[in-house]
Amino acid sequence: MNIVVLGGTGFVGSHLIPRLSGLGHQLTVLSRNPATKPELSVLPSVKLAAVDVYDAAALAAAVRGADAVINLVGILNEKGFGGGGFRRAHVELTQHVIAACKAAGVRRLLQMSALNAGRGESHYLKTRGEAETAVKASGLDWTIYQPSVIFGPGDGLFGRFKSLLAIAPVLPLARASTKFAPVYVGDVVAAMVKTLNDSTAHNQVFELYGPEVLSLAEIVRYTARCMHLRRLVIPLPDSLGRLQALIMDFVPGKPFSTDNFLSLKLDSVGGIDGLYRLKLDKTPIEAVIPQILFPQGKQARLDRYRGASGRP
Repeated sequence: MNIVVLGGTGFVGSHLIPRLSGLGHQLTVLSRNPATKPELSVLPSVKLAAVDVYDAAALAAAVRGADAVINLVGILNEKGFGGGGFRRAHVELTQHVIAACKAAGVRRLLQMSALNAGRGESHYLKTRGEAETAVKASGLDWTIYQPSVIFGPGDGLFGRFKSLLAIAPVLPLARASTKFAPVYVGDVVAAMVKTLNDSTAHNQVFELYGPEVLSLAEIVRYTARCMHLRRLVIPLPDSLGRLQALIMDFVPGKPFSTDNFLSLKLDSVGGIDGLYRLKLDKTPIEAVIPQILFPQGKQARLDRYRGASGRP
């Protein structure tokens, strides 16, 4: 198949693109700055194209001739505070994608979303829900994927806490009791690959979540154990958690934000098991994360020794 991918240079895309390439699909990855992921361009049958995806004419031209379009674009935080950044990335871009598909005669659309899309108070979840509504009303042959938090090499979950725990002996944690069912990125990719050319998956929503349910505090403590670190995690009451989020709103890069806090008011555990529906096995956290957080082997031990001793 000829497939056009938006958001292919992100976390999920960095795992999905090689898989699709290995299966022989022809891929065009649209990006404003293709130079950020040069490793993708060396894959067989993958082309990186510099395209302003918010330019309707340019986007329609880019998807012309495709058999399917995959929209992986998503942001966890915006530069401002009013929800405009979320609306632009999730709703407006999805509307552009739908219009481009119709203009180019492309029927198949795979849309990445999130568990709890359309629920709660956060701009993130509200705009994910609005994007889903637009897709469902598009008249295209769509499939929507709603993952819980995704883990794997290069993730923003265990990887982010790894960085924090490496420098912080004490970690105050907002919404520590919020529950997640983390799903392995390889399982998300497997679901997308399996449904890509399957007509029975048209007009279907697949909730994707893993076999374990953990609170945010349990995730952080598990990360510390895998790193062989002793760390104190202090759950914050919501009053202090909101204050922490408000302060982080003004930290460059927004490692945490008020919108994140609002998203965390809802558990992300799923209800109708999409991986079960697709007859796909679930990968447990234990099979992946310990090796990522604390690699074994001679080279890994040497790297840790060099880091500890300050040697180059």
